[in-house]
Amino acid sequence: MIRISSQQVFSNGINRMQELNSNLNNTQQQISTGKRVNKPSDDPVAAARILKLDQELSRVKTYERNANLADNRLSQEENALTSAVDVIQRIRELTVQAGNGALSPNDRRSISSELKERLGQLANIGNTRDASGEYIFSGFQGSVQAFQKNAAGMYEYNGDEGQRVLEIDDGVTVPISDNGKDIFMSVPAAITGEYTTNASGGFISGVNLVNEAALNAAYSGSFPDDITITVDAANNIQAQDSLGNILPVTPATYESGEPFVVAGIEATISGMALGSTDVFTLKVNEKQSVFGTIENLISGLESLDKGTPEGRAQYDDMVAQSLVNLDNAQESFILKQTELGGRMNAVESTKSFLADSSVYSNEIRSQLQDVDYAEAISNLSFQSFVLQAAQQSFAQVSQLSLFDRL
Repeated sequence: MIRISSQQVFSNGINRMQELNSNLNNTQQQISTGKRVNKPSDDPVAAARILKLDQELSRVKTYERNANLADNRLSQEENALTSAVDVIQRIRELTVQAGNGALSPNDRRSISSELKERLGQLANIGNTRDASGEYIFSGFQGSVQAFQKNAAGMYEYNGDEGQRVLEIDDGVTVPISDNGKDIFMSVPAAITGEYTTNASGGFISGVNLVNEAALNAAYSGSFPDDITITVDAANNIQAQDSLGNILPVTPATYESGEPFVVAGIEATISGMALGSTDVFTLKVNEKQSVFGTIENLISGLESLDKGTPEGRAQYDDMVAQSLVNLDNAQESFILKQTELGGRMNAVESTKSFLADSSVYSNEIRSQLQDVDYAEAISNLSFQSFVLQAAQQSFAQVSQLSLFDRL
């Protein structure tokens, strides 16, 4: 026979009602928060998986912010280069117009005035800033203005050659900037001719590349270098590279004002006295900034005198070389735009992958954590009923006492 004291009756009854009340509170909390698991003790296994999913969602959110930042920076750079291409196209049109032999000096000055405005416009594009105020073409030195005029009034690059990259997924990085030196300053220049020594008043003109394959063949795959041109006492044109290798010239006999070809490069020497020691150099594989091209064009329009044969040849060469340099600059911009398009496609693909990963993780997390309202409300009703019955039963039992039987 088991003896049960009144204290045990009261203790057991209170513990049971506390347990029922705790279950009821838990169900109410699930309904109010919409979460089935509010603390680890609710479901330890699910709580551990939810924690991992939260970490995964946090990682995805961070990479999504990075991807959006990369997309914005790349789009801004692409827009800047698109504007630069438009400016270069207008400058090219003005250069073609400047080549019209019927233009008066006033006409050339008018073209020069617009070129100055376009030059400033191009410099402003090169000094584009992002949303945080950093110059996008300054490399790592975002606080430094990319292009500024030096003491001589010529534009020069003040940034560095750094390229910023951003991680947009685990092990996936994308460059989000390009330095202005590679885009605006290191543009392949047209082949030019200049004299090293000029004692007889001769000059070289009409220099242009007519056969690129012949130029490549002349150097046998090595880096193209300058070519030195001389005319010997027998009136023969001689050409050699910087290593002293003799290059064939066609035709090999000098005749003033008549073009000749060496290594696929056509040139003309005029006004040179026979037997002189004049030496000319063909500058091959030079680099020139797009700003330098426009600055030289402006200077030539304002200063070159077309009243002499040499002046006319220099003016015509300036226009022809400027067109080649502008085309090279435009090609440099377009190639960079193509590269940016590839990066933007990679960013877009990564953004789609991250979005899919986020949706999947949220679905799994919802299945583990979110409450089933129909089930929870049903449990709440049942628990309320059980608690109420327990309270009524305890009220009846608590009134029983052995002293009532004495």
